[in-house]
Formats: sequence, C-alpha cells, structure tokens
Amino acid sequence: MSELRVTAGDFTFGARFEDELAPQTCAMFRKHLPFHSQIIHVRWSGEGVWMPLGDLQFGVGYENATSYPAPGQIILYPGGVSETEILLGYGALQFASKAGQLAGNHFITLTSGLENLTALGKSVLWKGAQKIVIELA
Repeated sequence: MSELRVTAGDFTFGARFEDELAPQTCAMFRKHLPFHSQIIHVRWSGEGVWMPLGDLQFGVGYENATSYPAPGQIILYPGGVSETEILLGYGALQFASKAGQLAGNHFITLTSGLENLTALGKSVLWKGAQKIVIELA
C-alpha cells in the first residue's frame, strides 16, 4: 500500500517516502502536504519534469543525493547554485541546470502507475505546464 498519492496531469501514481535514506527531507516535506504545484518539462536534464520553486527554502542539506534519478524517483534540490526545485524523472536523466550538473535528495519513489510515466512526460513536453498534487493516500 502506498502512503502517498501523486496526481500529475491526467495521471495518478502511488508513492512512498524514502524515510530511511532521506529522513530530514521527508520530515520537512510532510509539513507541506498536500503539496500543490505545476510541472514543466526540464530544460537541460533529459527526460524529466520539474517544479521550479525559486527562493523557497526547505531548510535541509544534502542527503541521499543523486545526479541520476531513475524513472519514478522524485528529488529535491535544496537550492544553492541554482533555484530550489523538485524533479521527477520519467526516462534517461542527468540532473543539471545552466550552472552545470546538480544533485538532489531522492526522497520519494513512485510505487504504482509507472506504466504512465512516459505518457506524463510527453504530455508535459507537448502540451505544457500541468498541475501536480502530492498528498497522503
């Protein structure tokens, strides 16, 4: 059973927090649930969608950081050389910005609906920004 529901565009995914690997990031993000935003297609990273969050600070450092999130992994870049953002990979991905390669905290993993990830990514690519909600299931 999934502890989270991620509704992005026309698709719904089950998901779980990665509490053992990113405890501070997960604890911080729980305080923001339900989380409402919009996803747009990444510019430099490859096959992914992201939520630009500007100067929003979550007050966490790096933990369980990766530059290569697998499809279905959600990462938080806590800010620094680029703006704060959340990214969801749907295919081949190397997390980057105009400043170069970045690493983000892998803190949520999608657990169901993965067969719809590519369709979500292509929908965002060709149709533009779409709503996303991350909430308790």
